Amino acid sequence: MEKHNIRVGITMGDINGIGPEIIIKALADTRYFSDFTPIIYGSAKVMSFHKKAIDDQYFNFQSVKNADEAKPKKVSVINCWNEEVQITLGESNTIGGEYAFKSLEAATKDLAANKIDVLVTAPINKKSIQDAGFKFPGHTEYLADLANVKEALMLMVYDNLRVALVTAHEPLKDVAAKISKESVTHKINQLHQSLTKDFGIRRPKIAVLGLNPHAGERGNMGDEEINHIIPAIGECKSKEMLVYGPYAADSFFGSENLKNFDGIVAMYHDQGLTGFKSIAFGNGVNYTAGLPIVRTSPDHGTAMDIAGKNIAKENSFRNAIFLALDVYKNRMLEKEITANPLKVQKSELKND
Repeated sequence: MEKHNIRVGITMGDINGIGPEIIIKALADTRYFSDFTPIIYGSAKVMSFHKKAIDDQYFNFQSVKNADEAKPKKVSVINCWNEEVQITLGESNTIGGEYAFKSLEAATKDLAANKIDVLVTAPINKKSIQDAGFKFPGHTEYLADLANVKEALMLMVYDNLRVALVTAHEPLKDVAAKISKESVTHKINQLHQSLTKDFGIRRPKIAVLGLNPHAGERGNMGDEEINHIIPAIGECKSKEMLVYGPYAADSFFGSENLKNFDGIVAMYHDQGLTGFKSIAFGNGVNYTAGLPIVRTSPDHGTAMDIAGKNIAKENSFRNAIFLALDVYKNRMLEKEITANPLKVQKSELKND
């Protein structure tokens, strides 16, 4: 595969949170930039404010007018606004949401125009950004709408641990009503396709968790497994997919069986993320699968309580960059090896 310097678009997230700080820390060492160019969408003044707040001595950047001016092995910042912005570290307010939204809009516009190759998003405060006019539960739904995809897949990744969700940002009281044979089958199919295309796993093995305690215990603790989840697993197996379950969620993440699977399908947000974050917290990545574009983010929020205190860890954000690069490369490789396939030739029998 031809070597390509990948253009990584980075949103600032909430300017009152730890987003700019973890960006600074993740990009301070330019030795990471061997095959990608980081482009931050936001404000040079905001980045300078956060750099000063944590007394950083290593991070440097150049201001550019557009992505075309970004230079390899250097950090570029595109000014998405010129006005002075009041930054109140640790405070959730509409200002933080407004400028997080502006950063996201500018980056996704360039992503759609192929001016950047992948998108890595810093954390947003959902209430703050919604108060500023953002009409979606989170990044996942926003990007799915832009890509004209009915439903994207929220996939949490840490090394070989990959946890997908059937329902993501749904209140717990509404989850059971969202579980159907169709919804579970759809998410299993999305995960299977992502594991194959984005992670290069030819025959992925997928575990499916039950909704109820003890996976319903044969209907004694709920019938969603019998009526919806088991039929969904059966349908996927009929298509020669390696899908197993349903497994009881309370014991699955602590068992050796976890290592036998390439991906896991959980029924709801906390069921999947509690187990995932117990293993990977501070290092995991949120990947939006099922989209024509590549988007990742760290596995944590804005952490307002530690904003500006120089104690936020950048590991998850750096891993989000690396995963975006890996997925992009895997997609390019998949595209390359499946392009111009040889046509099957009919052989003619010849008599000697």
